[in-house]
Order: sequence, then structure tokens, then C-alpha cells
Amino acid sequence: MSPGVVMSMSKATYEIRSEQRGGHWVAWVVKTPDGKPDRSILLVGQTREEAEQRARNWADGLVK
Repeated sequence: MSPGVVMSMSKATYEIRSEQRGGHWVAWVVKTPDGKPDRSILLVGQTREEAEQRARNWADGLVK
């Protein structure tokens, strides 16, 4: 697992984490110290960058 970027928006702070699984990457949003995916959501991408961008977009949509 590699830590992603920590961002803060409004009153929420989150971290993006990602890892390679088979032939693709998954990324998730972490809002708690346990490191578990927020709402158990994993976002899939062909590359690490794609998966992490999808996770950021998902997180941004939640706080609006």
C-alpha cells in the first residue's frame, strides 16, 4: 500500500491510498485512522494515477 495525498476540504480531511491488484489498480478514500475505505468504496483504474484520480473525484463529490 502506498499513501496518497492528504487533502482538506470544507471540514473534511481525507487521504487517498492505492495498491495494485492483478492487472489493475484500486484506490480508496480514508477518513479514519484505521485505514479502511470510506463507505467500503474501492475505485478501479488501469493505472495508479487513474484509480487515485477517480478516488479524489469521488471524495470531492461527497463534500459538495
